[in-house]
Amino acid sequence: MAGRKGNMAGFTPRGNMMGMNEVLVRIEPLRISTSGGPPVRDQCDVVVEELLTIMVEGVGSFAVMCTPSDVEALALGFVFSEGLIDSAGDVVGVTRRPDQHAVAMRIEEPGRVASERNLIVTSSCGLCGSRNIDRLLTGQVRCGDSLRIPAAHLRTVAEKMASGQQLFARTGGTHAAGIFNAAGNMIAFGEDLGRHNALDKAVGKCLMEEVSPVGLATFLSGRVSLELVAKAARAGLEIVAAVSAPSSLAIQAAEKCNITLCGFVRADRATVYTHPHRVVVGGAV
Repeated sequence: MAGRKGNMAGFTPRGNMMGMNEVLVRIEPLRISTSGGPPVRDQCDVVVEELLTIMVEGVGSFAVMCTPSDVEALALGFVFSEGLIDSAGDVVGVTRRPDQHAVAMRIEEPGRVASERNLIVTSSCGLCGSRNIDRLLTGQVRCGDSLRIPAAHLRTVAEKMASGQQLFARTGGTHAAGIFNAAGNMIAFGEDLGRHNALDKAVGKCLMEEVSPVGLATFLSGRVSLELVAKAARAGLEIVAAVSAPSSLAIQAAEKCNITLCGFVRADRATVYTHPHRVVVGGAV
């Protein structure tokens, strides 16, 4: 999975997070009481939502609604999850175009993509067209089985996620995704108003750092849908843990893809829906 060093022109793996002032808007809504009392004007921050166009030369354009931070990581994670590249080494040039709200990218062998696709994606859905659904639900995509983690690490990672969600702390309006290893160490983190975007950002950061996500785990701040399991399977992530519930198709796909799916990971409990052997309870790993 690791890309070829020196072949990721234009990527800046660290320090590309935009300032808070660029991803937040200060407004003055009217706060009311549902149990009486006069309404009052109060200031609050709202997370910015913008259209980002990911332009892949020789392939097509993808319009994604997102929070405008870590957009290069988002673009890289998106084209990876869409199967346009296999590693960051397949990217031979990338240019951020703030005036156009766009990231332009050149990849090796664009002709291997069957046809040009120009899509509008409402937060990087990951299943642009349903061609991959059958592959997921029939077990044609299967992750490895190398990861084991103590159950207590789920709580530790949940606490790390909560402390890292700076935009959520300010607005209450974003999701987050973290990628972590068997020791419970956070490898990459992404935050965005879209659940899918957040995971793409985290995967994209791994690729930018030339850290393979294969055999690692992800923690998600919201519910788990089929699209998120699809992205995890594409990245080779063996555990998907989340603070909320999975959908029926997410459970079915996780079972078929050999992914351990955990929901309702909160405080001292978690619900494990598929392949529970990776989460070790009450003993050494």
